[in-house]
Amino acid sequence: MFVQLMKAKLHGGKVTEANIDYTGSIGIDSDLLRQSGMLPYERVQVLNLERGQRLETYIIPEKAGSGKLVINGAAAHHFRIGERILVIAYVLLSLEEVKAFTPIVLILNENNQIKELLKKGKED
Repeated sequence: MFVQLMKAKLHGGKVTEANIDYTGSIGIDSDLLRQSGMLPYERVQVLNLERGQRLETYIIPEKAGSGKLVINGAAAHHFRIGERILVIAYVLLSLEEVKAFTPIVLILNENNQIKELLKKGKED
């Protein structure tokens, strides 16, 4: 049996750009990808903390250190510049793998820099 768990989360970042005419995806600062373990073109869920919208898309890397969180394509109608978001990646694990697995949560500040790194364990 396999279960799908949260692999990594970017929490509280702010949308820096919204490009309706792009073909889709979310652009994420490559430093945040590296720190979270998220991968380019990985499927993610994006949640709007301000207005409750949710969507699924894939990641494209933005320049390291840019602080960019860019909503592209049709999703740009639902996410505005400056709104706070969550970006969540998931992983499929066997029940045996779950025992040793620890997700990563990056709490971001107003400039989309890492304010706090949390590793969620069984005690949470």
